[in-house]
Amino acid sequence: MTNAKSLTDVKTLRIQARKHIEEGAVTAGYSADRTEVLKLLNEALATEIVCVLRYRRHHFMARGIDAKSTADEFLVHSDEEQGHADRIAERIVQLGGAPDFAPDSLVSRSHAEYVAGETLVEMIKEDLVAERIAIDSYREMIQYLGDKDPTTSQMLKGILAVEEEHADELSDLLQGMPVGAAKPAAVVTQLSKHV
Repeated sequence: MTNAKSLTDVKTLRIQARKHIEEGAVTAGYSADRTEVLKLLNEALATEIVCVLRYRRHHFMARGIDAKSTADEFLVHSDEEQGHADRIAERIVQLGGAPDFAPDSLVSRSHAEYVAGETLVEMIKEDLVAERIAIDSYREMIQYLGDKDPTTSQMLKGILAVEEEHADELSDLLQGMPVGAAKPAAVVTQLSKHV
């Protein structure tokens, strides 16, 4: 016994496509709560932008023995988070919404926090925490959408896979860090004493 849904005939598809043409990609078959989806996507956009900014800061502030390779990794992650933000903003527009880039409410809409971190270890830990938040947030959004918005769900699955890679890479970096990694200012002070 199958629960297969019958396909709409071509004539009906053509008639439906002409109705509400101003709604672009959103057709009558879209069954998700568009208002809620747009809200969730704008929160995801804010989260990605906050992550871009935090990773950029960490890229420039990384100091210490392992700083160069870690700073390079921070920059790669920042660029990938920016790509996620762009994809999310594009999807918001496709759904008839407006991406919210307003800086004054960015942090309050973001799921992740902006924590600067002083040492390389602190920076890695804060980035890892943010990635873990993003992983759970995206997983919940995907479950919420189910099959009601397969395009958004597919996009989020792709982003989730990259966030999981980031978390894995950060966890690996953390394993290789000395426990008492010095603060950037402390490293400069220690070096100046030896000169």
